Amino acid sequence: MSRDLLLEIGCEDLPARYVQALAQALSSGICEGLDARSISYEQAHSFATPRRIAVWVRGVAEQQPDQDIERRGPAVAAAYKDGAPTRAAQGFASSCGVSVDELQRIDTPKGEWLVYRATEAGAQTAMLIPELFGDALKRMDQLVPKRMRWGSGDATFVRPVLWLLALWGEDVLPLQAFGLSADNRSMGHRFHAPDHIIIAAPAQYEELLQTAHVWSDFDSRREEIRRQVENKAAELGGSARIDEALLDEVTALVEWPVVIAGRIEQRFLELPPEVLIATIEQHQRYFPVRDAQGALMPAFITVSNIESKDVAQIITGNERVVTPRLADAMFFWNQDQKQDLDALVARLDQVTFQQKLGSTGDKVRRTVTLAEQLAAALGADQATVRRAAELAKADLQTQMVFEIPELQGLMGRYYAAAAGESPDVALAVGEHYFPVGAGAPIPASSAGQIVALADKLDTLAGIFSIGQPPTGSKDPFALRRAALGVLRILIEAELDLDLRAAVASAWAAQPGNAKADGQQALWQFLVERLRGVLDCSPEIFNAVAATETPRPLDFAARVAAVQQFQQLPEAAALAAAHKRVRNILAKDQAADAAVDTALLEDGAEAGLYAALQSCEAAAEQAGDYVGSLRALAALRAPVDTFFDQVMVMADEPKLRNNRLALLAELDRLCRSVADISCLPG
Repeated sequence: MSRDLLLEIGCEDLPARYVQALAQALSSGICEGLDARSISYEQAHSFATPRRIAVWVRGVAEQQPDQDIERRGPAVAAAYKDGAPTRAAQGFASSCGVSVDELQRIDTPKGEWLVYRATEAGAQTAMLIPELFGDALKRMDQLVPKRMRWGSGDATFVRPVLWLLALWGEDVLPLQAFGLSADNRSMGHRFHAPDHIIIAAPAQYEELLQTAHVWSDFDSRREEIRRQVENKAAELGGSARIDEALLDEVTALVEWPVVIAGRIEQRFLELPPEVLIATIEQHQRYFPVRDAQGALMPAFITVSNIESKDVAQIITGNERVVTPRLADAMFFWNQDQKQDLDALVARLDQVTFQQKLGSTGDKVRRTVTLAEQLAAALGADQATVRRAAELAKADLQTQMVFEIPELQGLMGRYYAAAAGESPDVALAVGEHYFPVGAGAPIPASSAGQIVALADKLDTLAGIFSIGQPPTGSKDPFALRRAALGVLRILIEAELDLDLRAAVASAWAAQPGNAKADGQQALWQFLVERLRGVLDCSPEIFNAVAATETPRPLDFAARVAAVQQFQQLPEAAALAAAHKRVRNILAKDQAADAAVDTALLEDGAEAGLYAALQSCEAAAEQAGDYVGSLRALAALRAPVDTFFDQVMVMADEPKLRNNRLALLAELDRLCRSVADISCLPG
């Protein structure tokens, strides 16, 4: 026998960022609680709107399965004395509700013990649901660092809870929480259907709420909003720019989505499109509209939570709100362009970057010096790089970026171009924060790549030098993102830079309070981030890391070569042989002695030496890592023959040392691209 379970928490409007997460926490909390108690169910479905979090679990077994109980008591040696039960045995039996004679015995590696075994009837599921619900609430509380109290009770939640619904089939569960007793009543839309709604059975929940102007399913409501926005944009003769994060946020803000469109004054289209988009999306939660050529149209689309009888008034209200914001942006745009860029840079000396690392102006000067060094190493235009690095942070002193921080860098590009800087300098200024996240593009220009590297390396070196690396989930200076950005730029832009030397240069430029071991910690931090950037197995990564190559681009090339090598049929056997060689050399290293060919015996020993010479020549001729490893694969047969026929640890010292030198030569070749012994074999 089974029933459906429906739980709903109704409350004041939730913050948009918590709506989905709370619904998922409630659903997973209930389902994991059922799983932990071996209670079967068919399927769970969560619901989430600004005013409610709910879960519907179908086909929940009415009773928990019978439970096998096993409790271990005292050791038999301690349970009996002179054949009579001790107080320990009697106490254990009493706690189990049986006599000592009814206890069983169990053999273990540590001896024989008394044990109580029984089968208890499973509990009724309805009796366990309050406990499951309580556990789910604790999980939900963990998502919200700051919760509210209301009324005279001690209960807390992200917003005051107004009603509680709990149905077990058609029966109301005697559930109590937040000072409320659960019943079978939900609430409709605040304006369209403000009265209570009786939910007779869980299966009716979604349909009944729909008739009360509540679109309870988050995913389908999200797609309905997308459909309405796209249709409205088509009516305007364009297409909507739909940011997925914004779509999620808007979905969490409405229960009954109704899309409307408004107009933007034509004069605001003179603003950079990014300013318009930031104002419309981030400040207003509107969707911009583009024409067929991709240019912004003087229109926006917004989502109302009500079917208004006077739509024109709603549109006018939204237009009245967005116009002042765009007017402010226009004012900032015009005023900022009147500022001298070098004067803005000079004002950065008044802004603290980090207390122990000085001002933002100090950071800019360090970045300029490092950028010039990187430009020289990479053969880039040093004059362009220097000027771009000098102006990279100038826009932090503009009114536009002060109002909309997300536009930093981007506005710097526009202001640099307006001030007459070269297109290359302006582009590099705009790109120097790239990449801004996982999967985001790296800088496209050479100067932008170098300034971005210098800026990120200075931040990494500075924060590590004062002993504040990321800990756990805390990373206030976004050092993980900076490290990933450095590695992605070097690899994706194919910049063959000695990163360890660059780190040393950035480290040397920091104030003199650097911790001695911090530079090595920073290098290991970068190496670990490289592990995440490269798509390879841990064995391949460790094999290449053993070469200690300081160039990420070179590291990536070696990884790609080893990945191809590992597909060869000879790879596993050669890896196993190399492990054997490493073990032998670790026990009796033959120093760096050269192989004495006069001491080589004919057959397997001379054959391996000839194969090593041939492999080395083939690798040099190939001139690349893939070719070198393919040449290495030819060593499998002579290596196998050598170990089958030759006694390495011969009694004669000269002969033994010569054979060890031969193995040392093999070891050197096997570690020329990567340490083959690290691979499976």
